[in-house]
Amino acid sequence: MFGFLLGEALRDLRRAGRVAVSAIVLITLSLAALGAFWLLSSNLAEAVVQFRERVKIVVYLKREPSSGESRALVERVRALPGVAVVRYVGKAEALGTLKQVLGKDAAVADALPQNPLPASLEITPTAEGATLEGARALVMRLGALPETDEVGGGVEWMEQFAHGRRLLWLFGLGVGAVLAAAAILTVTTATTLVLHARRDEMEIMRLVGAPEHVVRLPLLLQGMMQGLLGAMLAIWLLVGCYAILGPRVEPLVRETLGLARLTFLRPHNVAFLMLAGTLLGGVGGILARGRAEP
Repeated sequence: MFGFLLGEALRDLRRAGRVAVSAIVLITLSLAALGAFWLLSSNLAEAVVQFRERVKIVVYLKREPSSGESRALVERVRALPGVAVVRYVGKAEALGTLKQVLGKDAAVADALPQNPLPASLEITPTAEGATLEGARALVMRLGALPETDEVGGGVEWMEQFAHGRRLLWLFGLGVGAVLAAAAILTVTTATTLVLHARRDEMEIMRLVGAPEHVVRLPLLLQGMMQGLLGAMLAIWLLVGCYAILGPRVEPLVRETLGLARLTFLRPHNVAFLMLAGTLLGGVGGILARGRAEP
């Protein structure tokens, strides 16, 4: 029975002709767009995770405390929620670090009449403290300390990065949704054309007592086959683009995001795209069936 239904679906697909090809192309484009934005979003998420592991929050102090005061301050800050490690940096150490950064121009720092750099605390947050919400809360706690003059770190960059990632994901969903809707309508049109072409044949099948699902299932299978084929083409399109563009983009990604290499979609992402394509085609077949009820 399944072989008969599959054969009928393949024959219907050939009957649909160019309209069926258009539907497959639209499904390919919609899923390729969704997969591309999915790939970008997953790599951005990986960059955020790596950045969180390196993030440090710096608390600049109003004045340089004495040795006893600095130890007490470090212990007090270490007890705050979201703090993993605290290191006190005195004015002399901060100036020495600046000289190392300046290298051959270190003489500029020696020419200063006095050390202008403040004492500070370098804070490594916990995993929870390195999240966007956790970092915000930690910065507020640190800013409330009476010794604090200013709090600096990567929180603002994290906020902009997370906001940009959300916008990218929403844009990808919007483009994918528009193309998916167009694909469904095209599959519906292709299946409707097949319905009209098979109208007499379907009536004969009903008259000889063929079950309704035998009459209708080839149309649904036709749409699902279009969707599955479109999904497979979309995946191969993504693989090709990744193979060609990946090596060229990776140096830029390494410099800007700190990622050693771009990662492709995970197996479950690929499986989802194939399932989504099959469902898109199936929805188109169902809609055509509803429009052609006897």
